[in-house]
Amino acid sequence: MAVKDYFFCGIGGSGMMPLALIVAGQGHRVAGSDRSLDQGRTAPKFDWLRGHRIALFPQDGSGITRPEQIVVASTAVEDTVPDIVAANQLGAKRLHRADLLADLFNASAMGIAVGGTSGKSTVTGMIGWIFHTLGQDPTVMNGAVMKNFATPDAPFASALVGKGAAFISEVDESDGSIALYAPDIAVLNNIALDHKSMEDLRALFGAFTAKARIAILNLDNDEVARFPRTNARTYSLGKTEADLVATDINERPDGVDFRVNGHAVSLRVPGRHNLSNALAALAAAEAAGLPLADAARAIGSFEGLKRRLEVAGSTRGITVIDDFGHNPDKISATLATLHAFPGRLLLFFQPHGYGPLKQMGQELIATFIREMRPEDQLILCDPVYFGGTVDRSVGSDVIAAGVQKGGRTARHIPNRDDCAADLINAAKPGDRIVIMGARDDTLSAFAANIVERLAV
Repeated sequence: MAVKDYFFCGIGGSGMMPLALIVAGQGHRVAGSDRSLDQGRTAPKFDWLRGHRIALFPQDGSGITRPEQIVVASTAVEDTVPDIVAANQLGAKRLHRADLLADLFNASAMGIAVGGTSGKSTVTGMIGWIFHTLGQDPTVMNGAVMKNFATPDAPFASALVGKGAAFISEVDESDGSIALYAPDIAVLNNIALDHKSMEDLRALFGAFTAKARIAILNLDNDEVARFPRTNARTYSLGKTEADLVATDINERPDGVDFRVNGHAVSLRVPGRHNLSNALAALAAAEAAGLPLADAARAIGSFEGLKRRLEVAGSTRGITVIDDFGHNPDKISATLATLHAFPGRLLLFFQPHGYGPLKQMGQELIATFIREMRPEDQLILCDPVYFGGTVDRSVGSDVIAAGVQKGGRTARHIPNRDDCAADLINAAKPGDRIVIMGARDDTLSAFAANIVERLAV
């Protein structure tokens, strides 16, 4: 194998870091830069990357010094970023993150791609854990830290580099890059409004499933249920025509017990949405030739992902939960899971950008109105904004006002620290404070800080 020289612009991103680790694990030279590093945020993550002999540079172009370097960047990185300017001046090759991932994925003997609006990371982690437990030594590319693989020496385990045939990866529809992948097995969890119009999503996911040897389809999602089933294995929480059907469902605060095609499963992650995720993973494992009985036993020890209904801590009868919920589908699943058990919800939501608010603001408002109970409270701070050109005409104040108009309690407090103080003052024993948002690694520290302040 010829050793290549990669430079990742934005190496700390959830889609970039695991890819950089996979490339480094395959023996290539890897370096990178990140705006968060320059701003002094999320230092432990960057210290860990340095520990893997990945050189880190300021995002000022100083790390791009040789024309043979391959500069990897996401589509969000603008041409005016100094790293890209330096690459263009040197004539260094620029490669989009999705193109590199697709090249690695398509070169594997068995590519298992996980797509859909929600649940991609969890299903990817579940499939990866099944394959790992059953001795298949997979490569896994995930956008979230998989708790089963996280250790003190590997706290940011969002990737796994294996020598087996399977390359398991979540794939993204938001930038259209899902079209680059040629999966052997294509998993489609659901289709709901997020980054693109429904018409665009139907076209992208339709092409994605059509070219796979086997498509795994969720019959409980109305959009997915309309897809052709000529090459499909299907799953459902109750529809008997599905190939995998969950029965005898019993939800617990910390998991779900059920049977699938006669096999007992006891999940360690809560919520009916995670039961659906588990069915998708089991169907994919079976499609890959693994016995369903063995896969059902293996998935029972799956511990979940960081920031997916993760308990940050409990004190004085108040529980703080750290969650990735950021679009209508994910927020709905989170609130439905928590409302299956008693307790008021104090919701904090940090939108993951002004663009997403403009795209799905009305759907977010409708979701909060539908899923919140009268006693629940919602606080929104200003959206994540790391600079650049973006239309800021729709902000958090618009969402709060819409939710209020719908009869639920909602407030816009621009500053995040002020939101924390409000949450702490409002919390009473029996409440659950839920920290929701994406694209900001500091949210977990924010949740942990609230736990500490509640305990004083």
